[in-house]
Amino acid sequence: GRAAAVSVEVRAMKELLVSLLGKPEGIVLFQLIMAARFTVLLSLLAFVGGGLVGAIICAFRVSPSSLLQRVGGAYVWLFQSTPLLMLLFIIGLGLPKFTGWDVDPWTAAGVALTLYASAYLAEVWRGAIATIGRGQWEAGRALGLTFLRTLRLIIFPQALRGALAPTVGFLVQIIKGT
Repeated sequence: GRAAAVSVEVRAMKELLVSLLGKPEGIVLFQLIMAARFTVLLSLLAFVGGGLVGAIICAFRVSPSSLLQRVGGAYVWLFQSTPLLMLLFIIGLGLPKFTGWDVDPWTAAGVALTLYASAYLAEVWRGAIATIGRGQWEAGRALGLTFLRTLRLIIFPQALRGALAPTVGFLVQIIKGT
């Protein structure tokens, strides 16, 4: 069926690249092309997962609650202080070794990249929110809006412009990291 047709197409692409570029170069290019799909998949997972977790951590960091601010700050400090490669090793090799849990390599990579991305995205977005004047927060309170509604309806739309470029820049960094 479908899998056999894909297998034939993959072999044909490999043979084409080898015939065009020669034996070692064609094989290397073929392997790079085949690996690129995993890079895209892991990058997408890291960006979406990191964005969701990062949005929560960012809300903690700008929250009026000092406890939530400290929790968010500790999270950002922990995962920004840990190199990505070390995080991959800890989750992929250390966790199974010390807990006995069987961790799938794809799950380990996805979790590590999500944790890493969320800490950086949370801080990028917190920085963009910090550029919005206190008067905007006070306006939300004057209108009777809760903290989250003020954040969503007043602050976020203004901070979006300042957060867009560093967010895209970090997406490039995630792709390079995978």
